[in-house]
Amino acid sequence: MVGREGLRTEELDLCFDKLMVFGCSGGIGGTKMGVAGMITEWKDIPMELLLRIVSLVDDRTVIVASGVCSGWREAICWGLTQLSLLWCKNNMNNMVLSLAPKFTKLQTLILRQDKPQLQDNAVEVIASYCHELQDLDLSKSFKLSDSSLFAVAHGCQNLTKLNISGCSAFSDTALAYLATFCRKLKYLNLCGCVKAASDKALKAIGDNCNVLQSLNLGWCEKVGDAGIMRLAYGCPDLRAVDLCGCVLITDDSVIALANNCLHLRSLGLYYCQNITDRAMYSLAHSRVNNKHELWKSVKKNMREEEEGLINLNISQCTALTPPAVQAVCDSFPALHTCPGRHSLIISGCLSLTSVHCPCSGVQAHRAANALLHPAH
Repeated sequence: MVGREGLRTEELDLCFDKLMVFGCSGGIGGTKMGVAGMITEWKDIPMELLLRIVSLVDDRTVIVASGVCSGWREAICWGLTQLSLLWCKNNMNNMVLSLAPKFTKLQTLILRQDKPQLQDNAVEVIASYCHELQDLDLSKSFKLSDSSLFAVAHGCQNLTKLNISGCSAFSDTALAYLATFCRKLKYLNLCGCVKAASDKALKAIGDNCNVLQSLNLGWCEKVGDAGIMRLAYGCPDLRAVDLCGCVLITDDSVIALANNCLHLRSLGLYYCQNITDRAMYSLAHSRVNNKHELWKSVKKNMREEEEGLINLNISQCTALTPPAVQAVCDSFPALHTCPGRHSLIISGCLSLTSVHCPCSGVQAHRAANALLHPAH
């Protein structure tokens, strides 16, 4: 979004009236403006001031403002770096076709949809004109085909964040192709990309996107150990990995992540029912095994590095036993099972109800004391 909230027409008029007063009484920003330099019409507003005004309004107003005159269009086209069309419920495709050639300096473009509107021709225009894009959200674009990913691969190679969750028509061939060109990716959301997310694609991501930090593979049922292991070896800076619903993965995937991704903070294993105690113990032991490496890495970030896992979802992993999960909980103090701080999620695992974080014991002790010694 360009601004946090839109300005009503009367508020914009009030701003203009103030500009008129400033112009008559000595100028803007301390610069005296005579009659000849007075701002008398909207078109006379200096570019810098116009861009400040534009930063206060919503994206819909910015688009309207870009059509006021050539001066405004030029200023906005050069100054606009973020745009969201979340508000556009109809005709988004034609709007993108019209706007992309104008807003060539965009770095963030949010095109998430409630109902599928975008087509390949719109994404191809984006890729042709918006070469500075770093953050692109195409989620729920069910109508897009591989042509869109091929276009993005060639035209948007500065991407660091890509969200194509729910784009179920993309193939793993197209995703692998994109990975060979968009090597700066740090955040990649593939949730629900059932055709695109496969071991073939993950191997390409692991080989090329070596600075990747966050990957969502939720409900990508084709993903197996071969892909995750290559990913773990090729992307050592991974911080967050969501494998919820990846039913094929086994302990080998978790072990590879534990041993190679020393900065891992969040791991989702919901419904990964092939995961056993072996994977849990590997996570617990990685804390000890990696301490030496963490000390060697960035000492200035020692506090952050020492946190380790702060989120772990093992719901419906019914093969796990309490001792193994307790070992993980004991190894990573940031994992909590206590009320209000659930970061170790074990719902659906009745056998794990005895697993507790240290502070839950403290809270239980306080509760017991409160019952024994009620306040008067």
